[in-house]
Amino acid sequence: MQIIEVTELGVRSAVIRLRQRDSALQFVLYPMVHIAKPEFYTAVTTRLKRADVVVIEGVGGGRRKHSVLVSALTLSYSVLRFNRRAKLVEQNIDYAALGIPVIHPDVSFEDFAVGWRRVPLLHRLLMWGLLPVIVVTRLFGGTRMIWSRSMELNDLPSVGEEALDDWSPRFMTALGGDRDDRLLSALCRLHEERSTENIEVAVVYGAAHVSPIVHGLAKRYGYRPRSAEWLTVADL
Repeated sequence: MQIIEVTELGVRSAVIRLRQRDSALQFVLYPMVHIAKPEFYTAVTTRLKRADVVVIEGVGGGRRKHSVLVSALTLSYSVLRFNRRAKLVEQNIDYAALGIPVIHPDVSFEDFAVGWRRVPLLHRLLMWGLLPVIVVTRLFGGTRMIWSRSMELNDLPSVGEEALDDWSPRFMTALGGDRDDRLLSALCRLHEERSTENIEVAVVYGAAHVSPIVHGLAKRYGYRPRSAEWLTVADL
């Protein structure tokens, strides 16, 4: 199942609807790319207004108010707003304005810091060394440099993802595994408490988190993708 598609014409994200035969509840997954053309976020926002519950991504909260690494990762895509050739904006959905209950199951800054400290020092240093390269590429690169075929994403791990997991499993756990577990737990709780209700649960998370959700809900409760709708992230 394709989640993010990159072609000669553009980049698209698949909005995926999950259903289960014995459940009135349905999950709608919005694989987010945190930099896109404004129309992409407008289209997502319009569709979110149909939902009854929205589950959103975002490291934060807790006693700690700041994370240097999270700020650096955010900078790596927020600089694109200064790249005039790209004509892209940073994700800017106003969830409060939807007037819909919002669930935020992501990790706190403290939890993220604990996971990051478990990553071997060499791997953390390599990450810090790579971030400036990413920032410069996104600030001065053209659209085809920013949106390479490596951006494509499916529900099965790519060769690159498997290699990265073999190289540093704790790195993958810090950036994804712990957060995926919390997200899946929140969705399972919604199923267990509200599966008899005819409601739509919108899940607005980074595209890399979609595959664990799909496989997790399928394994635990039998939810399957029943339909998908493409939204254009960027034109090439």
